[in-house]
Amino acid sequence: MRKRLDSFVGITRRSILLFGLVVSLAAFGVIVWQVGAKSGDIGEKAGDQGSKAKVQANPLVPQDFDCTTIREKGIDKQENFRAGALMIHCGEAQGGSPDPDGGVGEAYGGADVDLVTGADTAPHVIQSETYTAVNPDNANQVLAAYNDSRGAASSNFSGLSVSTDAGATFTRITTAGGQSPFTNTFGDPVVLYNKPTQTWFTVWLDGACGGQGLGGYKTTNPSLATGWTHFCIHNGGSDDRESGWADNNPSSPFYGRMYVSMNDFAIGGGSLRVHYTTDNGTTWSAPVQLNAGFSRDVQITGDSANGNVYVASMNENGGGFPHNDNNIIYKSTDGGVTWAMTYTGPAFPGPGVTAVGYFACMFPDGGGFWRSEGWGEPAAFNNVVSLVYAQHGTASDAGDVYYIRSTDGGVTFGAPLKLNTDSTTRPQWQPNISVSPTGTLLATWYDARESTNCVKGDANTPCYRMWSRKSNDNGATWQADDQFGDVVSPLPGQSDSNIQATYAGDYDYASAGLTRHATSWTDGRVSIGGASQQDTFTDRELVGFAVTSTVRLATALSLRSQRRS
Repeated sequence: MRKRLDSFVGITRRSILLFGLVVSLAAFGVIVWQVGAKSGDIGEKAGDQGSKAKVQANPLVPQDFDCTTIREKGIDKQENFRAGALMIHCGEAQGGSPDPDGGVGEAYGGADVDLVTGADTAPHVIQSETYTAVNPDNANQVLAAYNDSRGAASSNFSGLSVSTDAGATFTRITTAGGQSPFTNTFGDPVVLYNKPTQTWFTVWLDGACGGQGLGGYKTTNPSLATGWTHFCIHNGGSDDRESGWADNNPSSPFYGRMYVSMNDFAIGGGSLRVHYTTDNGTTWSAPVQLNAGFSRDVQITGDSANGNVYVASMNENGGGFPHNDNNIIYKSTDGGVTWAMTYTGPAFPGPGVTAVGYFACMFPDGGGFWRSEGWGEPAAFNNVVSLVYAQHGTASDAGDVYYIRSTDGGVTFGAPLKLNTDSTTRPQWQPNISVSPTGTLLATWYDARESTNCVKGDANTPCYRMWSRKSNDNGATWQADDQFGDVVSPLPGQSDSNIQATYAGDYDYASAGLTRHATSWTDGRVSIGGASQQDTFTDRELVGFAVTSTVRLATALSLRSQRRS
């Protein structure tokens, strides 16, 4: 198993073939990766956990909520923190509770970095579900947003960490009082950078936008520590599972547009809808409805080469376990004004081992843990559309990760490729994928092939590591799958009674800039009070170059020359 060090200067691999072949530049310039979370940070987080939590009402539950409307409003199918709190309040789900009482080197990526710095107060120490973005104007600036349960006292369940050194270290953004600056938000993170105005946008489920609509905070402050101002995209009471994409290519016909997709459970039992902005986020369009009923908003993405936008959706066929899924692709070629369903894939068995309510779960612990229906992430570049997802494996194998590829803009897809090549029946699940501006792909997923057992919350039982697989030619061929994370993490517990016991994050959204892919995940290596708890970590992989013309070859060599000078 190969081991690559990204902590020294130089080109570790170069293979240049002209006219449609691949240039792989594994590293260029001076890039030093180091562990960003100091041991003191982890100690500070753990050190505050001895005090008992005060008993208080869940701030996400409105007074006098009518529990008989749970299914009428589609709350049982929603994925967000607020819906989960209502399920707990109405006795339809359990909240988290304390659980009773690993690392070798990786082949992809550099050193893992803990996104969560500073102190938390038990039991509100749950971070998961990540969205990672790289600044296209400044490769040293990386933002990672995530759900963060520390806001139990302030109805603020949204966190953001920022790196100004290309991902080597991160700082969690907080107010003077220790909370995040995103007041009255309920998670489901999206991070967008608007290149024309050099503005960062964070999008969340937002209580100030109709009770549970779409909104967030934006800033032009280069430090990102202050200057966040509030905005709304959609005033609603039943929005869920939003995703976003920004068109930052000056050559695109829709340069500067940003798009946010979501499920609206007030329309058709969960209709799939998209909002877009044509004025760099000053105003947002009315929702454009993609379908009449419910299919899950998996993720939205776009093709910066031509401005086309894609929404990957999933028909979960009623959920539960066992169940079948269908992948669906919607496409817009006019800047989000109109949409067409271009692809409905064949049915495949969804991953999992059991179900709790509507959702299948990957592990049997506590009656069911880590809900997942097979969701993944799409990517698009130069009219090639890529999609990763998870499906049930053979026999007792709870999940494998698959990749499908379209070379005609999302109309037809080739045969699925299983990305994990292990011969075990251990689970792989919840993949993400990113595409660089040069056409390289990095797929990353949760992988338990290195363990024989997983025990929720047990810090002494290694369970899973992040694994990856890379393509240098926009998905035509793939390198071997190999380790991405530094350690085999325990299966983290969920100690916060405000959050559903089955919850460990529903997605991770990865992104790529010109020089590196960046992705984050839910990790259990940080033990609190002797138990493994949900934390968020991040890592990055150098992109290399996919060259399909002498023009791109010249660009690649020019960039290499500039960075070495």
